[in-house]
Amino acid sequence: MTYQLAATPAVNPVAGALPADVLTPAGRIVPAGVQSGEVTVVGAERSDPVREGEALPAVTMSGTFTVTAPGGITLAPGGYTLRTSHLLDLDTGCTVAGASAAPVSERLTATPLPTANLRSVSLAAAHGAPGAEVGVSGSGFVPGAAVTVAGRAGAAETADRVAAAADERGVVRAELPVTDRNTTAVVAYEGAAWSAGKGSGPAAYTVVAAAPPQPGTQKVTAAVEPGALVMTWTGEEITLGAVPYGEGGAAPGRIATVTFKDARGGPAGWSLTGKVGDFTGPGGVRIPGASLSWTPSCVAAGGSPSPCTPGSAGVVGPDGAVPASTPDGTPAGGTSTVDATVALQVPPYTPPGAYTAVLTLTLS
Repeated sequence: MTYQLAATPAVNPVAGALPADVLTPAGRIVPAGVQSGEVTVVGAERSDPVREGEALPAVTMSGTFTVTAPGGITLAPGGYTLRTSHLLDLDTGCTVAGASAAPVSERLTATPLPTANLRSVSLAAAHGAPGAEVGVSGSGFVPGAAVTVAGRAGAAETADRVAAAADERGVVRAELPVTDRNTTAVVAYEGAAWSAGKGSGPAAYTVVAAAPPQPGTQKVTAAVEPGALVMTWTGEEITLGAVPYGEGGAAPGRIATVTFKDARGGPAGWSLTGKVGDFTGPGGVRIPGASLSWTPSCVAAGGSPSPCTPGSAGVVGPDGAVPASTPDGTPAGGTSTVDATVALQVPPYTPPGAYTAVLTLTLS
């Protein structure tokens, strides 16, 4: 969040001129709606000289705000303090006179982050005679959770069912007797019934008739095996453009292209989250991670059952942002590529040198 003062009624508080770079601003932004409280914003100790009796210069303050609840949030400017450190420290405080003097400057609508269901199952055999037991292996479940392993015929469950439990790693192993000739797949889920949020995608299974084939005939069985959700990068480093010392500005660049291949075969989508820490340069000088913003894009390959939805343009920072996601759906899956143009806002008179941070992308 950025709080900018184009002008202030505060004037030079000392008798005499103030030299450059002795002014440090700090202020408050006031959220309302589903969240309340105050957000502290601060600015760098950089300023132009101010002659005796003149107004203090315009300042820019920044800070971070963590959204913790879904719903509408408004943001309004609060009071601020201008500290001058010349000869002695002096604080000039400015307060908001009333609600009408501090109108809402920004409005946010917070929605819950989409989360992917990573539960999946695989079978020891893709077919068997009526009554045969099939080995079932599952992963991605809540450790220690009670899990039901069941047969499916299309979207409906069959009579085949067995109880199991996830171990400390979220892995499930069970032997499922398949007696219902209608069973065409096997699923596993937590809770009383299968759901897209707590159930695996189906693993194909065929019940082979016990009667021998007629002379001159052969039964042909094929199985489609589920795969995994995989993320790959085209590179490991991002090089941003340079900005001139004394002027600052936006250092532009682009993240390495990220490719997602979803071959799980279930109804679950996925969500990508990106976070970046502070940029560290010569002598330990830092540029806040919240100074990095991006504009993401996401494209699903032709033939992919699922669309790819790009996230909103905005700040990345240490609290993170979502560059792309795929919603739950039937069927779900496919290949998508995610890109984003980025810009690092570099303050004027930042010491020359290379500034480095780590961008972390988390798939869920």
